[in-house]
Amino acid sequence: MTREELITKVNGRLKLVRTEYGLTQDKMAAILGISKKTLVESEKGRRSLGWTETVALTSIFEHSSILKDALGEDFNEMISALALEGVEISYPPTMGGKVWWREIKSAGGYRIQQNLISNHYRLLDEKDRRLISSFDLKEVEDYLEDLV
Repeated sequence: MTREELITKVNGRLKLVRTEYGLTQDKMAAILGISKKTLVESEKGRRSLGWTETVALTSIFEHSSILKDALGEDFNEMISALALEGVEISYPPTMGGKVWWREIKSAGGYRIQQNLISNHYRLLDEKDRRLISSFDLKEVEDYLEDLV
């Protein structure tokens, strides 16, 4: 998934999320830090949310069943992968991917997993710490190759 694809998916569910939480357009616009006019145009498909608005919406409404149905249970990790694409950082430990992940490859105590919903990849060490997250499998495999 790309940032644009995420924005499109979220934008198409903006009004559903707002109504799921019982919010007026005025309140939703205030929550997202946008004008009511911008919100109305976005809900009607005349304007698309931007990256920042999409991240704000998914962060604030992380428990939305509408968003979980569209993006998967743990969509915040996918959004982090998109935001940090091409940036090398040190990730904290994960739960090991027992639910939303399938194992692609393992070598030298490291595991490459793919998210079942977003299809992005991550590389975990033997303590389930994420070393890299990307939508590019080759990038993750190259990282693994350098480690092993």
